[in-house]
Amino acid sequence: MVLTVKGSPLEEVPASPTSLFQQHPALKEVSAGLVTEKSQVLGPQGLLYVSTREYAVTHTHDTKVLVVGTDDVTTGLVMVLRHTTSGAVGLAQIDRLSEEGLATFIQKIAALAYGYEGRTELHLIGAFADTKGLGAALVSSTLSSLHRQRASLELVTLCVGELCTVRRSGTPWPLLYGLGVNVKTGALFPAQFTDKGPDMDLRTARTLTGGETVGLMDIYDYQREELRIGPFTYEPMRAVDIWLQQTDEFVLQSLHPCPEVSPPSFLPLLRQTLKRIKQDPYPSVSVFGSNQPRLYRKEEHSGHWVRCSKEPDTWGATVV
Repeated sequence: MVLTVKGSPLEEVPASPTSLFQQHPALKEVSAGLVTEKSQVLGPQGLLYVSTREYAVTHTHDTKVLVVGTDDVTTGLVMVLRHTTSGAVGLAQIDRLSEEGLATFIQKIAALAYGYEGRTELHLIGAFADTKGLGAALVSSTLSSLHRQRASLELVTLCVGELCTVRRSGTPWPLLYGLGVNVKTGALFPAQFTDKGPDMDLRTARTLTGGETVGLMDIYDYQREELRIGPFTYEPMRAVDIWLQQTDEFVLQSLHPCPEVSPPSFLPLLRQTLKRIKQDPYPSVSVFGSNQPRLYRKEEHSGHWVRCSKEPDTWGATVV
């Protein structure tokens, strides 16, 4: 199948968002409207936070999750899929294309929407117009991959590149760092999140040490309403002690694709992640020794994810 806009199939892969906007001016108008909305600041209540190279799928009858969201998006891309009648909704944040991961993500939405009429709507947000062209390359490869998928996807929002970029003293900056989707209504909105959930250092270590081979990870079981982290492993990081001794500026310049626009939350999480890698160089042994995921359920009053799996939690020692 192919991508469609207003129900019309795209005959070929779009050369760029600009060419798509020339053919479909209404797509540009809808997409540009997203960045004019005020960013909402959300805490843990009802939130399912998705990090880089992760995705989550749920539905309108979820009793725990009201919003699926992500932030710290610069050159990366947020993909939201929503089936119009079944209420199946999913969000992924990608910084490198994973054909297999995208196919699995789309298939999970399709399975949840099986037997329902309606269409699956696609929203792509982020990948600002950075000077290295990283965002543009990701948008191009993602559109090509989506065009090859079996599923028919209706492209509703394409808020990428110049549409989500502002220039400050000649330097491009993202207009939008985070996004939320309302599970009940499907509404998209700019967002920031004060609580990103558990194991963020472990989840970040997976992508930091794994390079381009690390694919998309499904983090949510919508039937049990549980957050599921892992199991996974990563390569030990050479000279992690030396990295921990470096200045903030050096670490930022070395490990962020666009350090000049790095959000404030990036560096503290990165340092915590390096400590975690030092503490757990072999997570398949020390964290996922029984090859089972770390499971969490929402605590009703605080909204925090609370550990419910029985494996011993050895993390917590101070690392300096």
